[in-house]
Amino acid sequence: MIERQVHSSRGTDRKGHAKSSFSVGQRGARFVWQCCSVLVTWSPRPFHGWRRMVLRIFGARLHRTARIYPGVRIWNPSRLTMHERSCLGDRVEVYNPAEIVIAADATVSQGTWLCAASHDFDDPHHPLVTAPIFIGEGAWLAGEVFVGPGVKVGAHAVALARAVVVKNISDGDVVGGNPAKVLRKRGCP
Repeated sequence: MIERQVHSSRGTDRKGHAKSSFSVGQRGARFVWQCCSVLVTWSPRPFHGWRRMVLRIFGARLHRTARIYPGVRIWNPSRLTMHERSCLGDRVEVYNPAEIVIAADATVSQGTWLCAASHDFDDPHHPLVTAPIFIGEGAWLAGEVFVGPGVKVGAHAVALARAVVVKNISDGDVVGGNPAKVLRKRGCP
């Protein structure tokens, strides 16, 4: 079971609204990253090395063969790890207040959302809840898949286009739908 973390707010402001669960330093670092993130988002398609370099400056751990395509939006590069030959396709959204790891040969296709946080809707203050996401070796998330907090996608698993993955996927499973359900094993027609 992946450990989830609840981030309590830092009190309320003068109007009674909850303050951010992130420190001033964290918010400052995010502001600097937001200003510089256009260097990744709007870079020419073949500039994979350039995007890796910029992301590494902001703390990402990327293998030299990892591919990040244009239009990718990453909330916090320091909480992103990509292994050899892993790939983030065009327009992937990486919302990672918690760690996201993409293993070797895994592909995250265009328009996919990797969302490592949500809010505790049972608590009247709606605190932020984070949990890491792990995408296993050789896994493939097809176009516009949503992966929720705390999900582990097994090795060589496939999530079909527009699947909503909110529970772990076992090694070699092919899933689809909303919520994602196991359809079959990979390699078995």
